[in-house]
Amino acid sequence: MDTIEAIRKRKSVRKFLKRPVEKQMLVRVLDAARWSPSGANCQPWKVEVVSGRTKENITRAILEAKAKNFTEPPDMDYYPEVWKNPYKERRFKCGLALYSALGIDRGDTDARRKAWLRNYEFFGAPTGIFLFVPRALGTGFLVDMGIFIQSLVLACTNEGLATCIQASLAEYPSIVKQILGVSDQFRLVCGISVGFEDESAPVNQFRTTRIEVDDFVGWHN
Repeated sequence: MDTIEAIRKRKSVRKFLKRPVEKQMLVRVLDAARWSPSGANCQPWKVEVVSGRTKENITRAILEAKAKNFTEPPDMDYYPEVWKNPYKERRFKCGLALYSALGIDRGDTDARRKAWLRNYEFFGAPTGIFLFVPRALGTGFLVDMGIFIQSLVLACTNEGLATCIQASLAEYPSIVKQILGVSDQFRLVCGISVGFEDESAPVNQFRTTRIEVDDFVGWHN
């Protein structure tokens, strides 16, 4: 697939088919992603792939924590405590489009809560990928992780796999690390749901918009 085509085609999928993902497909996308650039070629990424019982155990543990109103600090502050424009407005429009695609009214808090909990079920995807970075390397290497994640999801797109990059799957780092046997010397960056898109699902039909180039670029001669 052409690189530009893959960038434009990639989207966040929130309903997957039950069709399992062959391990060899995952090996191919990870083999491609490993060529991502990193500072001093440190290659800071640590990847844990989950499916089957392990994935179910993570889902169950997180949902139990949610039911008990248990929270914990994530390993990195992904979202701000206070949203300000233009980001607040963009976030609002994204949420509005998502819940509209799901057929959920803005005031239906119960339906919105149930829809949000689907995050922790990997939206029904058969495979989940968790990304970690060593704490000792500092926050600058999160840039490298972002590059690696983009390479990974574009490689998935090339393979015909759908993805959803989720900060929500990093809300309970202690739970994920305990189940996967990962040391707290690593920061949990995010999770990615991976599988085959359910193209008939309304939630997969909407696309978020993007600002124009001149809205975020300054030209200097």
